[in-house]
Amino acid sequence: MSFIDGSAVNVILPILQRDFAATAADVQWVVEGYALFLAALILLGGSLGDIYGRKRMFTVGVAIFAVASLGCAMASRIEVLIAARCIQGIGGALMVPESLALISANFSGAERGRAIGTWSAFASITGAVGPILGGYLAQHASWRWVFLLNLPLALAVVVICWLGFADSRDDAAPRRIDIAGSVLATLSLGACTYGLIRSQGGAFDVIGVATIGAGVLLGAAFVWLERHVAAPMLPPGLFRSRTFTAANVYTLLLYATLGGSLYFVPFVLIDVQHYTPSAAGASFVPFIALQFALARWSGGLIARFGARAPLVIGAVFAALGFVAFALPGEGGSYWTTYFPAVVLLGIGGVFFVAPLTTTVFNAVSTEESGTASGVNNAVARTAGLLAIAAFGIVLSGAFAQRFNAEISGARLSPQTIGVVEDHRGQLFAGGVPPEIKASDRPLVAQVVRDSYLAGFRAVMVVSVVISLMAAALAAAFIPGRPRARA
Repeated sequence: MSFIDGSAVNVILPILQRDFAATAADVQWVVEGYALFLAALILLGGSLGDIYGRKRMFTVGVAIFAVASLGCAMASRIEVLIAARCIQGIGGALMVPESLALISANFSGAERGRAIGTWSAFASITGAVGPILGGYLAQHASWRWVFLLNLPLALAVVVICWLGFADSRDDAAPRRIDIAGSVLATLSLGACTYGLIRSQGGAFDVIGVATIGAGVLLGAAFVWLERHVAAPMLPPGLFRSRTFTAANVYTLLLYATLGGSLYFVPFVLIDVQHYTPSAAGASFVPFIALQFALARWSGGLIARFGARAPLVIGAVFAALGFVAFALPGEGGSYWTTYFPAVVLLGIGGVFFVAPLTTTVFNAVSTEESGTASGVNNAVARTAGLLAIAAFGIVLSGAFAQRFNAEISGARLSPQTIGVVEDHRGQLFAGGVPPEIKASDRPLVAQVVRDSYLAGFRAVMVVSVVISLMAAALAAAFIPGRPRARA
């Protein structure tokens, strides 16, 4: 459910923008609302599973996710859709960490790596179905069916869960819940995200900067609280492990590039390159196919070669993929433009997805697996949450520079010039407002496409730099293959 929803929603964002006449900020909040509550509460979700039972919390999360999905499907305004997505995030905060924690509790050693690889393979199947199905439904029926699909899946998951395996928990876990920490984490991430999105206008925004500052202070308060509260949802003791700390910083860097940059890909494919929603959804099938075909193999890489080599190789291939994404201009065949980029990124994912998860679990005890899973997932979700908003600043800056340069020399009617000034948010999302005169529309549409492509390339360049930073971190701080004792 989580992988289908995450991949399908990204594909339908350009359709949502048109149907609701939404601004770039509105469309971003459709993704960020879900990611905010998922990232902020996923630590609490892992702790709740350790205390009350991982299977129990998993099924509760599935139920919340399903009810919120119904709310998304029935949304009549963009604000209602955003609110329902926030509730989906609460359900996801219980589902996601418990799924891996259940695996970790039932497998150990090399079998754990292969089990996680199998989990990744099945996640890849659903991840492949999501964008294709989402694009097809948006093109031929309605984007609302993307969310309605979760209802029968939820029923099947609950039945399989209760019939398939026993529950597990950490009997030594404290019976207290860190409510204050959850509130501070949510407020901190929410303030930072709001401030970053608000700062995408180009001009200096006092409220945006002040909100980011408040978010940083709230984050500092969260860290202080976790060091002094009796039962923290983010136990500081986990970070005594150098490997655990390095793996999470690596996660922060690499998943920032993935979540932040790939958010903008559907807009480029649909609004700039004129792909149909179905074709845009199918464009990432090679990435998913590589994950599925090689996930179990990659899950066993650590046992053979250690963690360092796969993680370095994965980050380097990811950087090459982002370089390839930055190269195409407008037009051209998919097979010579974006296919090579998707393949390079898919090869990178093969080397870092399952090995990274295994590295995190191997760095902690089985009793801490639920919390460790929550921490690593929280880091990954937080990286994507903040990166989408931060990369939006990069894209909007490059977009505005190119747009202003081209539009200033264009011969447009006074009416069109007024519409362009009043609807910058909609233009920045890749759309052309219907109020623009028909005679001016082709020119404005071309300038928007050129400007969005320039902003997209800037985002990809930033992603290359961050990916190489992740590779350097893994080379320096992640352990290699342990030497055999004499």
